Amino acid sequence: MMKNIIFFMAITFITFNAKANSNPNIITDTLHVDGNCNMCKERIENAAYIKGVKKVDWDKHQQVLVVTYDKTKTSKSKILEAVAKAGHDNEMFKAPDDVYNRLPKCCNYRSNDAHIH
Repeated sequence: MMKNIIFFMAITFITFNAKANSNPNIITDTLHVDGNCNMCKERIENAAYIKGVKKVDWDKHQQVLVVTYDKTKTSKSKILEAVAKAGHDNEMFKAPDDVYNRLPKCCNYRSNDAHIH
């Protein structure tokens, strides 16, 4: 009987702490971002890591950036604008041509002969 009470109290405490620590302002979005290679991955993730961003991960095969951020400190559009300024087209912004043209050849995802590697 005592074990059951202790178990119930432990579960209640864990559940209460989990709810108390959850922050409704922290959200995760999956965003389309163009790129080709591991150099693109590094550039995209570095660009997306602006103030308020907690976690980023870009998948070159699916062309998606999964980003977790505090919506009171930044927004989807601010994150994608930063990524575009680094040279990567995405669902909201096109990278400036002069920035895109300075990317290494392997990162030229707009060309017909670009290959994911």
